[in-house]
Amino acid sequence: MQHIENILPPIVNQRTKILIVGSMPSRQSLEKQQYYGNPRNHFWPILEQILNVVIPEDYEQRIQLLLTHHIGLWDSIQSCERKGSLDATIINEIPNNFEQLFSQYPQIELVLFNGGKSFDVFRKRVGLATLNGRAHEKMPSTSPIPGKNIKTFEQKVMLWKIMEPYL
Repeated sequence: MQHIENILPPIVNQRTKILIVGSMPSRQSLEKQQYYGNPRNHFWPILEQILNVVIPEDYEQRIQLLLTHHIGLWDSIQSCERKGSLDATIINEIPNNFEQLFSQYPQIELVLFNGGKSFDVFRKRVGLATLNGRAHEKMPSTSPIPGKNIKTFEQKVMLWKIMEPYL
């Protein structure tokens, strides 16, 4: 097990309506200092389908695209111990400070948890009351690693379309 600090700051601004919450960035994402930095992750291709845009290669342009569409990113975990990059091996997680984030950005209307680990850590370590009545949903993980609830790419896109009314 390796102790890991999440070095990625929240991607959010005063216009953010949708907050997508991952669990803990993969080793590859942390090395690149990019959310969803593994090119095999379905996150960016799913958003490309939903937003009907071409996702730029440049990471800063990707972030600007998200913010233009009122989408923010953060993770439920600030630090943890993990073997490799698998969520299943995460233990001793310390959550990020969502009370502070939501008080600073009260206009966030929808919180989408990217996978079961993200939701479970938030529910257990932060508490659903912190959402203060915001709409929220546990989404199928965009991870390229098949989990117990395997869905096709097309099925994931259809489920993630829950964000469309907030765009």
